[in-house]
Amino acid sequence: MLVLISLLLVVTAACSPSPPPVAAPSPYKLSGPLVSSATNMVTAWYLPKNPLTDRSLDNSKLSQDIKWGFRLFTNTPHEAPQFAPSKMSCNNCHLNAGQRERSLPLVGVAGMFPEYNRRSARLYSLNDRIVDCFLRSENATGGVEDELPSTTSPEVLALSAYLTWLARGSEVGKNPPWRGQNVIEASNLIPVEKLDPRRGEALFMEHCTNCHGEDGQGVAIGDKKPGPLWGPDSWNDGAGAARIYTLAGIIRYAMPYLDPGRLTDEEAQQIAAFVNSKPRPQYPFKHQDYRTEKLPPDSVYYRK
Repeated sequence: MLVLISLLLVVTAACSPSPPPVAAPSPYKLSGPLVSSATNMVTAWYLPKNPLTDRSLDNSKLSQDIKWGFRLFTNTPHEAPQFAPSKMSCNNCHLNAGQRERSLPLVGVAGMFPEYNRRSARLYSLNDRIVDCFLRSENATGGVEDELPSTTSPEVLALSAYLTWLARGSEVGKNPPWRGQNVIEASNLIPVEKLDPRRGEALFMEHCTNCHGEDGQGVAIGDKKPGPLWGPDSWNDGAGAARIYTLAGIIRYAMPYLDPGRLTDEEAQQIAAFVNSKPRPQYPFKHQDYRTEKLPPDSVYYRK
């Protein structure tokens, strides 16, 4: 089996000379290394891997970057305000710090890069992908233009360190079986022009307002609050979630937060059509997207 050799080297460098302690078994039932999608109030915020409590990480630069990357991931606007003028964190889409089943989990994904990106029509490194998330999902382009993130920005390197740490022991070039599971079957996709944002709004009011509020800006529950779904503090119109079918897949399998999978394929698409009918920040570089690949039919913000 091919193993992430470079990953093992950097993790070895991050560890103290003494053998790391054996991790205690999880008190909760997991799906492989992931929190089960059938979550509850106890497991809703559980983290199988938490670098802030991992005693195998020391005070080295790499260990500190892994820990900072985790903090960036879970509270992006606070840790990187210049790159996240929206109020979105990575954790808002990749639940449980990227470790929940069917919620865009990122465990083991680092070994898949570089990979081809259809939107940009070029090969992407892991750092390229992180920069893209800053620019689009966190709306970094809505901040100061000369402070746009790059592949060598300290924040990008720290996030890369955390995601690589999550991929410890993963096989290079083999997609983890839990990747790509937030997709509605093509046979069940409804043509965009036949979706009704008004029906989506009614479903949103019925199923989503407890956490997201009627205004879509999120309801604080203790120290937890969902990211805004539209408006100036949400993801911009060049983000992946600005595509109806992409957002519908997230809704279908990751929402509602404590009862994922309750909504049907049709209901998820109607809600996504409603959310993506709302105003949001403009991504200023949309003209650079899909220059060689066909524009996906659900990219509603790209239509003239």
